[in-house]
Amino acid sequence: MAKSTLKIVRTVAELRAQVAAWKAAGEPVALIPTMGALHEGHLSLVQLGQARARRTVASVFVNPRQFAPHEDFDSYPRGEARDAELLAEVGCDLMFAPDVSEMYAPGFSTTVNLTGVSEPLEGAARPLFFGGVATVVTKLLLQSQADVAIFGEKDYQQLQVIKRVVRDLDIPVEIVGAPTARAADGLALSSRNAYLNAEERAAAVALPNAIRAAAQAVAAGGRVDDAEETAKTAILAAGFRQVDYVEIREAGDLSRLGPGPIGDAHGRILVAAWLGKTRLIDNMAVG
Repeated sequence: MAKSTLKIVRTVAELRAQVAAWKAAGEPVALIPTMGALHEGHLSLVQLGQARARRTVASVFVNPRQFAPHEDFDSYPRGEARDAELLAEVGCDLMFAPDVSEMYAPGFSTTVNLTGVSEPLEGAARPLFFGGVATVVTKLLLQSQADVAIFGEKDYQQLQVIKRVVRDLDIPVEIVGAPTARAADGLALSSRNAYLNAEERAAAVALPNAIRAAAQAVAAGGRVDDAEETAKTAILAAGFRQVDYVEIREAGDLSRLGPGPIGDAHGRILVAAWLGKTRLIDNMAVG
């Protein structure tokens, strides 16, 4: 896609006016929600959006409501000018870059909460997270009135949460998951990788290597509990200071699998671990 002139809007009214014009012309719209600090993984989502719709909108908004007070909201990587340049290079049509007051007007008091798929893993480790995610994504879907929205499978539990919200609230949009984009050595691309120093970046590849080996062991008939423990041991041995979880779950509702072999179940191994001050997550299909 040739570099385009990227239009940037900052209000919901501007966003809706542009989307309405495109739809009036018979041009379907894809939304790619992001928190900025864009990398090749985000751009691959834009390109998938271009394959699914005539027009693409990328939102860039660091959502304060999904960060706990002790988390990295203030230090989260930001760079709107660079984000805009990258989006233009891949031919994105529009960047929606609201400020916090546009997204959350004074007196804002509504939160979208759900149970089940949101409760384990990230939901247990970060209790505020999915309420913030579900709320902001619901707003973005309603603000943009997109026909399709693209999310990366790197945040696999988040993808399942969003699918559930859209189903339960009858939001008229198709949710599409895109495969995790990875560096040449297998590390999942993430804005938080920018926090890693050179030594940590070299060690980080142990994370995908460990869960890949675990997934292969279980797919070959091995026990879930053995594979999880082996993966945790390998991650800690590589220099990670803490593993929040490494668990094999059913791919759809994220119910627990194991402790023995999974048989014909479709599983997903999900992991979150700390390397220095950086928390990395990843996941892979099992079976």
